[in-house]
Amino acid sequence: MRLHRLEVAAFGPYRSRQVVDFDALGADGLFLLHGDTGAGKTTLLDAVAFALFGTVPGARGQVKRLRCDLADPEEPTEVVLELTVQGQRLRIVRSPEYQRPKRRGEGTTTQQAKAVLTWIGVPPAGQPAEGLTRIDEVGRTVQRLLGMSADQFFQVVLLPQGEFARFLRADTDEREKLLERLFGTKRFADVEAWFRERRAEQRRELDQQRQELREWTARFAQVAGAEVPEEDLAGWVARTGERIRATVERAREDEQRARAARESADELLAERLSAAERVRRVREAHQRLAVLAEQEDERTRWADELAAARRAATVVAVAAQADRCATQLDEARLAEERKAQALAATGFVNAEVDTAELRKLSGQLSEEAGALAGLVAEAEQQVRDQRDIERFAETAADARARVEVLGEKLAGIPERARDLRERLEVAIDAEAKLGEVRKREADLVAAVADAERLPAARRALDDAEGAAREAIDRHQEARERFLELRRWRLDGMAAELAARLTAGSPCPVCGSSDHPAPAIAAPEAVSPEQEHAAEEAEARAERRRKAAEAARHDAETKLAALRERLRGRDGAQLGEELSALRKEIAGLNALAEQRAPLAKQVQATETEQRELDEKRAAELQRATAAETQRQALTERVAERARRLDEARGEHPDVGARRAHLTGIVRALDALAEARAATASAAGQLERQRVEVREALHRAGFETVAEMRAAARDEMTIRDLEQRLAEAGAAEAAARATLNEPELSGVGPDDEVDVESAKAAARSARERAEAAFAVLRSANAQADALGTLAERLTAATERLRPLEEEFAELDALTDVVNGRGQNARKMSLRSYVLAARLEEVALAATARLQTMSQGRYSFVHSDAAGSHGTRGGLGLDVLDDFSGTIRPAKTLSGGESFLASLALALGLADVVAAETGGSLLDTLFVDEGFGTLDSETLDVVMNILDELRAGGRVVGLVSHVEELRQRIPTRLRVRKSRTGSSLELQMA
Repeated sequence: MRLHRLEVAAFGPYRSRQVVDFDALGADGLFLLHGDTGAGKTTLLDAVAFALFGTVPGARGQVKRLRCDLADPEEPTEVVLELTVQGQRLRIVRSPEYQRPKRRGEGTTTQQAKAVLTWIGVPPAGQPAEGLTRIDEVGRTVQRLLGMSADQFFQVVLLPQGEFARFLRADTDEREKLLERLFGTKRFADVEAWFRERRAEQRRELDQQRQELREWTARFAQVAGAEVPEEDLAGWVARTGERIRATVERAREDEQRARAARESADELLAERLSAAERVRRVREAHQRLAVLAEQEDERTRWADELAAARRAATVVAVAAQADRCATQLDEARLAEERKAQALAATGFVNAEVDTAELRKLSGQLSEEAGALAGLVAEAEQQVRDQRDIERFAETAADARARVEVLGEKLAGIPERARDLRERLEVAIDAEAKLGEVRKREADLVAAVADAERLPAARRALDDAEGAAREAIDRHQEARERFLELRRWRLDGMAAELAARLTAGSPCPVCGSSDHPAPAIAAPEAVSPEQEHAAEEAEARAERRRKAAEAARHDAETKLAALRERLRGRDGAQLGEELSALRKEIAGLNALAEQRAPLAKQVQATETEQRELDEKRAAELQRATAAETQRQALTERVAERARRLDEARGEHPDVGARRAHLTGIVRALDALAEARAATASAAGQLERQRVEVREALHRAGFETVAEMRAAARDEMTIRDLEQRLAEAGAAEAAARATLNEPELSGVGPDDEVDVESAKAAARSARERAEAAFAVLRSANAQADALGTLAERLTAATERLRPLEEEFAELDALTDVVNGRGQNARKMSLRSYVLAARLEEVALAATARLQTMSQGRYSFVHSDAAGSHGTRGGLGLDVLDDFSGTIRPAKTLSGGESFLASLALALGLADVVAAETGGSLLDTLFVDEGFGTLDSETLDVVMNILDELRAGGRVVGLVSHVEELRQRIPTRLRVRKSRTGSSLELQMA
């Protein structure tokens, strides 16, 4: 991956559009990005990350505030990046989501995020020539081309401030989290989880099988009536089965003997019961014949009564019909009399005419009443119309009254609506001003805080300057002391060499083996140890001096920044401005809070006015319509009243006259019908009396009274017939019984002993039933135990392979998850991460040895941690000077930076190879160089030169002054109140 061009607009501190030409900037393979603290150096790296992935690294990505606060409202926030990935050049334009002022009206609106990817040249196969415009498609395409995720890119391309120093000193858990993000070990975690879930499933299945075996064993023991042994379950089941089978055989033999005894007793009882039944039948036959002989006279009387009743039955119906005809004639005559009285009540005086004349008069009056039917309907309509006239008058009056009331309500609404709209406009203006004023308040609050920190910053600067002066003095003293000791040692070097001379050995200076006058050490002679101690003291003083100077520079920077933000204002002035501004905010806020209720009141008032206008217009229309309908209906009613007065005659109205005529017609018709019914009933009665006399003669009766005395009802007749039939049948049955062959020789006085046979049979039956119950219980127990034994055996056979399989899975799951027989206590995922970390350590060691001049090497440890914690992710350093392995936390600041940088570069190489071997042509290193001395900085620069020689472009982000002298190509970030800007500098 190689970057070519970057454009940022309204992004971070960059108010206007800024362009970075990486082709020109990285022409030498190494460039420096420098500037004041907070100017926006790291923001350019954020812009690269945002263009590629839509997010920025570290904690800055959690804030999600990327738009420049000083940007012009019309200036869009966007990042444009041109790069080449896998031989394909492309251009990405991406904008974040942010709030911008509305183009129409007040307030702000949300500008949605967008992303556009355009291919420069021929697009890859399967990609549209016009490029991509969906955010998700752009993200997937970039990640596929780079072969790494956003987290991996932030770690291997944009080496962030402090990240790898923290990774170097991190504990196992923190280091594991970073490695998981970089190397994507989720599939191994899934394998661990799969083993755990599989073991849990098999444990549940095994528990179910064991529970099932326990249940079958308990049921077997319950049915067998025995306790479950602790051992030899199969032998116990077999012995129990043999015992139950022997019990069944004994019960079967007892049941057979009891059944035979019961059958013998039942045969004896049957013989005696048959003999007793024959004696009983003979006795009952003799008893029935004796009773029938005593009832002979009574049966004769029953037969005579039944014969007379049967003859009278032929006349009863005819006589009853004659009685009904007489009753009907009396009723017809009474009805005729009532109808005549009803006709007289109508005022009709000629009621003595015959039936034909009555029907003629009825027809005439009916025609007259029919002619009045139409006028009756008009009379009814007349009544309804008069009521409608009154109703229309009431409606018109009510509508006019409502119009007056609605007019009074409308009188004050327009003025109230204007007042509410004016107050609403004031509230809207206050709300619009509130945002700007709150921003001013935030600036003032920050300024007050700065004013409060100003004295502390001055004191810190004074302290830092004093400490720097003291450190400089101490360093000068230590340096002078070191130079003085070195001079003294050089002066006494002859004595030091003479002290090493031995007789016969050549002099290391002149080569002579004779030493006639060796030099003698002076009292003030300096030993090498003293010189070395002074040198180390001078080095320590120099480091303290540099630290003090850096602290002084930091204090100066902070104080200058505070003074620049305060612009000469003190805390009292800022407090007064803040107090006044907060009073203004309170007033504006009070007005702004009224916007929503005022808007609702305005809307409600306008709605009320519109509704009242509509109601008033509707009431006016209703009053006009009611008055018009009343006038038209009044004219129709007057014209109809003249016709009805002529038709009613002497009656109150036409309906009354028609009702009178209709009543006379009904009375005439009723009287005519009554007279016809009377004549018909008289004729029917005479015919029925003749038929009664003929029926009496045929039945042998002289009078109706004689016939009625002999007559019986149906129930009595059936009773007589039944008693005669039953007596005859009883006599015939008794004689037939005595004539049966099997009763020959049986007398009514014979006796048979049945009770002793019943007792014997009952006793034998009870013994047989008890023996059968014992046999059935034994068979049921044997069957149940046989079934349970089969199921118990099957459950045992199913359990055995499950236990073996679970034991194997349980041990394997513990090993995969870093427990059990896993001596290193490393899970599968940790093992893979440990292998990756070992590769990183090997790759980083090559650079660390060069940077540390062969002193330090990374050592990967897969040993388990203390207190049984998992291992595999330990990372220490080997110090070749002492030959010991040291924790990374013991390294100094500069040494930690060297180790962190080496680790970052090694990790970049490993991740690049892991993600497909894609060549990372552009690399950024953010800060950390200020902790290095000049000699170590030379070594680090040599390493970066090696990267540049390999074809990479390396960008350094730092404010260290010495790097400006070493790196000819620089991109300077200038900071101002109106926004940061970029300047390309070439030596």
